[in-house]
Amino acid sequence: MSEAASPAAEAEMSEVRDAHRFDIKKLETYARDAVEGFSGTLDVLQFSGGQSNPTFLLTENKSSGTKRYVMRKKPPGVLLASAHQIDREYRVMKALENTDVPVPHMYALCEDDSVIGTSFYIMEYLEGRVFRDSALPECSASERKALYENMAENLAKLHKVDYEAVGLGDFGKPGNYFERQIGRWIKQYRGAQTTDVPSMEALIKYLPEHIPDEQSVTIAHGDYRIGNVMFHPTEPKMIAVLDWELCTIGHPLADVAYNCMYDFLGVASSATKIDRSVTPGIPTDAEFVASYCRYAGRDRIDNWNFYLAFSMFRLASISQGVYKRGLDGNASSDRAKTLGDACATLANAAWDIVQRD
Repeated sequence: MSEAASPAAEAEMSEVRDAHRFDIKKLETYARDAVEGFSGTLDVLQFSGGQSNPTFLLTENKSSGTKRYVMRKKPPGVLLASAHQIDREYRVMKALENTDVPVPHMYALCEDDSVIGTSFYIMEYLEGRVFRDSALPECSASERKALYENMAENLAKLHKVDYEAVGLGDFGKPGNYFERQIGRWIKQYRGAQTTDVPSMEALIKYLPEHIPDEQSVTIAHGDYRIGNVMFHPTEPKMIAVLDWELCTIGHPLADVAYNCMYDFLGVASSATKIDRSVTPGIPTDAEFVASYCRYAGRDRIDNWNFYLAFSMFRLASISQGVYKRGLDGNASSDRAKTLGDACATLANAAWDIVQRD
């Protein structure tokens, strides 16, 4: 889960937390060599949100003024296998810079742990809006509709990118996406499990046996939702898709379903189910799917409940991993320890979706 620098996000800034401190002088020395135009000194603040890779606002101070950057790094401590892949985030955004998918400019990737203790990358600071509540209570009905329409349009743009042409042919294994993903998240869940969750066990049995025969292969973002994109300061126009940690070559419908979970459950962000009488303009999942299909050139999406249940199972596993890191003391946010019930709540909701089949 990510952060990006924006005026709204700056209210969530804090001093760098003790568990994430690093040698700023070493970072300055690295930036002078690796970041084009960098020649000053740095002030560093940490974004309070974000549960996976710690994210920082870097302010360069020099005689000609200041310039801002955003840095993402791996968290400290022992990490789960295949998690926190900073290099993959950097690589996919770098590959998409010359497409019509909006991404920030990438300045540098450092995989030398001797600089600040973990690998990290530095990217462009953007001025824009990042919405934390999927119900968009601060927006008008027409703007809510336009923002989600733009979400559907940009997701379809991503799925239309020729991943081999942009240099991502070896970024993931095409085919058998759900089989591989279900296996991965079972393994991640087992590695972070702290208690028995019956609905997780039911999903672990059910999902591998009910994978649809739909063989589409595209770039799959993996965490596409309204909290992981940035919009123009005043217009319902996306200026950046963020948090690519879970990106791979995979199945487009996993992204569509994951995005649509806003209408079913917000436990991971302490939200409630959307009440359209209070916040009109938010599309139902069926309306979002229709918009996506229009932009993607699809007639429809079959087996929708499977994709939703899989997405919620996956988020349940992720939430359990965040909670376990909180217990271990190396999460990127203090809120991690509050997610003790998130895995079970998500798994219960996913199993309810399966039952409605």
